[in-house]
Amino acid sequence: MILEWISVILMASFYIFAGYSHFRNPKFFLKITPKWVPAPEQVNVIVGVVEIVLGLLILIPQTRPLAAWGVIALLIAVFPANVYHFQKSLKKGKFVWPTLIRLPIQFLLIYWAYTMT
Repeated sequence: MILEWISVILMASFYIFAGYSHFRNPKFFLKITPKWVPAPEQVNVIVGVVEIVLGLLILIPQTRPLAAWGVIALLIAVFPANVYHFQKSLKKGKFVWPTLIRLPIQFLLIYWAYTMT
C-alpha cells in the first residue's frame, strides 16, 4: 500500500512539474515541436494544462483510472515530438543519447500509467 502511494505521488509530481515547465520554459518545448503541429504556442499551453490537470487527477482515487488513461493518451500524442527532438539532436550532434534514451522511456511511462488503471 505504501509503495502504491509513493508511486501515485511520484507520478502526480512528475506530470504537474512537466506541465508547469511548459509555462516556465516554453521556448524549450517550442523548439522540439514538429513543424507540422498547428499553432505550436497554443498547443504548448494546452499540453501544459493537460499535464497539470492529469497530475492532480492522479492524486484522487476516484479519478485515478481515468487520469491514467489520459496520461497514456498524452504520452502517445507527444511521442512524435520526442522522435522529432531526437532527429534534431542527431543532425546537430548534441544531446543524442539523452533524446534517444527518452524514446523507450515513453513506453515505461505508459506502462507505469497503465498500472494505475
